[in-house]
Amino acid sequence: MRFAPVKIPQLVKRIFPNYVWDFSSKDKVIYLTFDDGPTPEITLWTLNTLKKYNAKATFFCIGNNVKKHPELFKAILADNHSIGNHTCDHLKGWKTTTEVYLENVKLAHDIITTQLENSQIELRLFRPPFGQIKSSQGDALLKLGYTIIMWSVITFDWEQEITKAQCLKNAISKTEKGDIVVFHDSIKASKNMMYTLPKFLDYFSKKGYRFKAIEA
Repeated sequence: MRFAPVKIPQLVKRIFPNYVWDFSSKDKVIYLTFDDGPTPEITLWTLNTLKKYNAKATFFCIGNNVKKHPELFKAILADNHSIGNHTCDHLKGWKTTTEVYLENVKLAHDIITTQLENSQIELRLFRPPFGQIKSSQGDALLKLGYTIIMWSVITFDWEQEITKAQCLKNAISKTEKGDIVVFHDSIKASKNMMYTLPKFLDYFSKKGYRFKAIEA
């Protein structure tokens, strides 16, 4: 059961000012992000859905999933979406020493950059799994040149106790200009995400919004 709010309070953003929670924007722009992939079937479906709306997004990939499914990772690249590091093993930062955490991030970095080959993409975006990161871990990653991307709206698409309708309501009712919205291209989230994403894209497209990837 979730305890965090769908919309991140301003107080939280002020407590952690060195992390990116949203973007100031006068334009109708939304930043969609997808965590935990690439995942067979789910990721390709996500890419095809985004393509229908000419939407770009940012995929925070788990290193081991990239290693297991390099063809899916390359499909993300081929569609010109942004890529971020989501650790190699989806670690919980609060339960992991800083040394082990950084080693795991580096392992994911090495796996992902190997698949980038001759791409001009710089792997500088990072999102902590579960949003859990110690200040020591965050400070170290910032010193290494990472930009830590959090979120302003989280759909809770993975939460099994939330209905598809509630997931859609979470996404639509709380999203505003400049928001970073979290979905997951994972099996656990697939039921809610695959229901919500097309309706979310359709709703905001009709209101004149564009969907942009986060730049490194």
